Amino acid sequence: MRVYACRIQLFLTAQTLKEKRGIIKSVLARSRNRFNVAAAEVEHHDRKDTAVLAFATVAESGVIARRLLERLEEWLVEERPDVEVAAVEIEER
Repeated sequence: MRVYACRIQLFLTAQTLKEKRGIIKSVLARSRNRFNVAAAEVEHHDRKDTAVLAFATVAESGVIARRLLERLEEWLVEERPDVEVAAVEIEER
């Protein structure tokens, strides 16, 4: 079994922390449902213009796990034009 983690830094257009929470909650819930990953906001909780999200998955092979997280990144870019993906790190844990 392989465990892979992905950190994605986002730039947001939110004007308030309440707007940011709405965007982040939506992204996290939809990614959990669509990709069956563990997901959480891990940094910049108090900043309205940026967020760092972490995703984790377990698979039989590293290729499968890495591809799943790459698809998640692609989906995020396509599905959420209101957020800008600034940085992505995928690594085996």
